[in-house]
Amino acid sequence: MKIDPRFQVGILSRTKDPATLCWQAMHQDYSEGWIFYDEPLGEPDAGDRIVKHLLLGGRGHYGPLEHASITFAVGYFPHSVIQQARTHRVGTSWDVQSMRYTGQRIAAVAEGIVDVEEAFYLRPIGDYTNRQGKRYTYDERLRAKDLQHCEDSARRYKQALDAGISEEHARGVLPFDYRQHFVVTFNLRSLMHFLDLRGKTDAQIEIHQLCQLMMPHFEQWIPSVHGWYTKNRWGKARLAP
Repeated sequence: MKIDPRFQVGILSRTKDPATLCWQAMHQDYSEGWIFYDEPLGEPDAGDRIVKHLLLGGRGHYGPLEHASITFAVGYFPHSVIQQARTHRVGTSWDVQSMRYTGQRIAAVAEGIVDVEEAFYLRPIGDYTNRQGKRYTYDERLRAKDLQHCEDSARRYKQALDAGISEEHARGVLPFDYRQHFVVTFNLRSLMHFLDLRGKTDAQIEIHQLCQLMMPHFEQWIPSVHGWYTKNRWGKARLAP
């Protein structure tokens, strides 16, 4: 299914020369001397070595990969994605846009300033399957009713704010999948674990699309490990330890 055009993933920060850093950590494990004085390898050579000595052949020596980290800025995803994603907390750190302080965009929908789908997410028209395997069609009529519900809830939300009700109270009338932005930091090991879980073929559509948008950044950041991961793990639901 086509990725929602509003979904965005950008990079705020990432370890420079991540393969070199992971190689240095690995190298210290079996080096008699202090690694601080050793000449570091270049990224391509370091990448080849960590794949060969840590990952190939199912070795599963993931520990040294925890030293490299990457921070994503993620935008316009539905609340359901945040709810799923934050269950994976080992090796990660999360900060999520709060609906206690950031409801102005919802009020702007009620005023006609912001398009309803800028603030709320609905799946596209199409054929779907539920968890029991039952097929159903989400058609234009059903989607139009859901859009109207979003608009009505935005108006109720703004009326509550205008009446002096707090944001944390007023948000209770909103549909579940309002769009939220968040920041997440992974180490290299936890990134692969997250992609293992949420990049598999039966993952929910929206979080799978998040993983798809992360993959090009993964490749640009550390192409050696990305290449190994794509060939051996991506979409296969093989969970990293």
